[in-house]
This record gives sequence, C-alpha cells and structure tokens, in this order.
Amino acid sequence: MGEWSRRRRRFLNIFIVICMTLCTGCQVSSTEDAALSDSADAVRDSSPQVLETAASGEIVYEDELILIDASNTGDGYIVITYTGANEKVRFVITAPDGTDYTYHIDAAGEELVLPLTGGDGSYGLTLYEAVLAEENMYAVSYTQTIDVTLTDEYEPFLHPNYYVNYTSDSEAVALAAELADGLCDDLSVVSEVYNYIISNISYDYDKAQNIQSGYIPDIDGTLSSGSGICFDYAALMTAMLRSQRIPTKLEVGYAGEVYHAWISCYVEDVGWIDNIIEFDGVSWSLMDPTMAAGSNSEYDEGDYLVKYSY
Repeated sequence: MGEWSRRRRRFLNIFIVICMTLCTGCQVSSTEDAALSDSADAVRDSSPQVLETAASGEIVYEDELILIDASNTGDGYIVITYTGANEKVRFVITAPDGTDYTYHIDAAGEELVLPLTGGDGSYGLTLYEAVLAEENMYAVSYTQTIDVTLTDEYEPFLHPNYYVNYTSDSEAVALAAELADGLCDDLSVVSEVYNYIISNISYDYDKAQNIQSGYIPDIDGTLSSGSGICFDYAALMTAMLRSQRIPTKLEVGYAGEVYHAWISCYVEDVGWIDNIIEFDGVSWSLMDPTMAAGSNSEYDEGDYLVKYSY
C-alpha cells in the first residue's frame, strides 16, 4: 500500500470519529463539566457570508488605459478596469516579497477584483500590453506603487476575487450552508465540505491535458459538471469555506515536480489531522482535495512548494 493510501485510510478513520461526534448532536459525556457541555452543545451559525467587493471611488489611479480603485486595500483587494483597445493585456501585482502575480485581461471595461495576499507593505502595479502577441512580447503601459496596511491578516482570504469568484446567489454558497447546517465548529464544516468534494467531483484528465494559459475556474460550473482539474477543486472548496467565514487560501505551486493547486485553511484550536489539515497557532495548514479524490499521484506534505496564494 502506498504512503498516500495509508494516509488517506488514517484520515477516513479520523473522519468516521468526527461523523460519530456529529451524530450525537455535539453532546459531551456526563463526566465532563457543565460549562464544557454548554459550549459543546452550541451549533455554529451556518448562514452564508459573502463579503462584498466594491470600486467605491475614494482612492483611484487612472490614465487613458486603466482605472485602478485602491479604496479597499485594507480589506485585501483592488479593483481594476482596463479601458484600452489592445487584445492581449496582462496586469501584474508585485507583492512586498517580490513575487509577481500575473492576471490576464480578456475584456475591456470589465471590473476585476484582484487580491493583495502578500500582507502589509508596498505593492507594485504594472499594466502590460502586447506589441508582438504572436511572439509573446509585451510593453509596460502603466505603473503605480501603493502602500497596503490590512485591517486583518485574514481579510484577503475571506473575499471573492479573480480566481475565487462567487456571489450570494452561487450554488456553491448554498451547498456550503446546507453541509454546515447543524454542525458545531469550523473543523466539522471543513470535514463536510472536503469529503463532499472528493466524493462528488472527478478529476478531468482530458481537461488537464488541454488547459490554456490564463484559465479561470468556474466554481458553479465545476459543481454542476461534477468534474474539474486541481485548480477547479481548490477554487470550489475555497469559495465554499470562505462563505462559511473560514479563512481559506487557494495556493498554486509544485507538488513534487507537478504544477498544482490546493488549499490551506485556518481553523482555531486545531492541530494535525493526518497531515491533511493543520494549524499550530502560527502557520497555515495544507489541504489538497485533488489528491484525496484520487488523481493517481502520491505526495508527502514536504513535497509542496507554494508559489502563489489567492
């Protein structure tokens, strides 16, 4: 039996214990004190929370090619609108640590919500337009630097954005609320959502072989089709957990030598669960719904290298 198979079996055993706990209606044993029992009996609020993003116009940078609304950088995002005519456009956010986040702009006049996930500090904003698109050559058309101070370090990971795009009307949001109904804590919600996805979404090998640069996940599309690539899995689960007030990162990088996407989520007072989800009070956990869904790959946690967080 492979290492991943052993890890998955251990996780399923742990999950069975969680399910048994849920079936008791969050009751505690008679040997526990009354205060602990009262706390355990409390059912968490499962009503959806979809934080609004807006271009409120208070802080704006613009020229004839682009409008950048930086009014809500404290909430971890900017809103950009390309107003030029070039058909091949890229917008790059350079985080305080020097990491470049590149976004494809496919339609002029469309508002795009771009996350600021590098924490507090100075961000570079650069617009590139194609000069020789067939040779993938671009020229800088606009630059701007902004200073960001987040109101909360988790804010960027609770909002919808370019890759984690959902609204209060999204089927994924309604499903997350349904799965979370009657549960007592965030860890139970993570377990329910995680196991729903790995049981109901199949890995699409044909799509993975033919994916194009600039691909953007369709969260409800993944849910309705029942299939997707790693980016689809991660975006869907990220949206569902964020709508349940659980800070979640969509992470992109390398699993071994494979370019891959997975998630990390923050759950208070939670330690290790079979190396699939972790929060030790300092660092984020790793959770990869694609691997558990059976994409025929085996990786240990140490094989993951994060390049981008959305």
